Amino acid sequence: MRFTALAAITAVALSLTAPSLAQSDKPPLTPDQEKRVREMIKEYILTNPEIILEAVQTLRRRQEEAQKKAAEEALKTRRAELQGATDLPVAGNPRGDVTIVEFMDYRCGYCKAVKPTLDEVVRGDGKIRLVFKEFPILGPASRTASMAAIAAHKQGKYLAFHNALMAYPNNLNDDVIFALARQVGLDVNKLKEDMKSPEVQALIEKTHKLAQDLGINGTPGFVIGDQIIPGAVGADELKKRVAEARKACGERKEAVC
Repeated sequence: MRFTALAAITAVALSLTAPSLAQSDKPPLTPDQEKRVREMIKEYILTNPEIILEAVQTLRRRQEEAQKKAAEEALKTRRAELQGATDLPVAGNPRGDVTIVEFMDYRCGYCKAVKPTLDEVVRGDGKIRLVFKEFPILGPASRTASMAAIAAHKQGKYLAFHNALMAYPNNLNDDVIFALARQVGLDVNKLKEDMKSPEVQALIEKTHKLAQDLGINGTPGFVIGDQIIPGAVGADELKKRVAEARKACGERKEAVC
């Protein structure tokens, strides 16, 4: 009933603002008409203020639906980029039949908390590829850590350095990051030079764009098959999602999903 009344008011406003072709050179509303329309709309909103909340909720639902559709499309069109291992090494079984993609940040406490569970699931299954997406969103130290990790790949120590950064229990800063690099055998001077490479910056920006297209705005964020899972999850949930992905992959007769 409220929307019917509001529609009627709107219709009146539109009729007053839609002059005929013969009158197209005249102003659509007289000052008195414009004043009356404004008064009618204001009166209606003040009498039914809940319509504002309803409108906001409707807008939010539409935005969520649009984001969901965009994420589904990104999963289809950017799967190779999402699951690919051309930029950084793959953990787990490189020839596995199911891929878990993790968007992570080295200063993310939830990422560190879920890591033992994730490692356990990957080891226990034996056929999971684990792809890391460097997604530094928690400040300058996060970005430094990701840049250093990516650069460490040039010395063949990405996974070792990744694990060292994730295992560090306290807050990371530049001194800690480079101390951990030395501990895993990295040449820190070379590492710092490699961090300046445009390719390092480009990879981080590419990951940010991919996360945005998938609707991932926090860490950790997982993609397993056709499913986007925000936040840290337990072992049972991870196993369930892997099983669902493996089943869907089998039904589509795909060797890898």
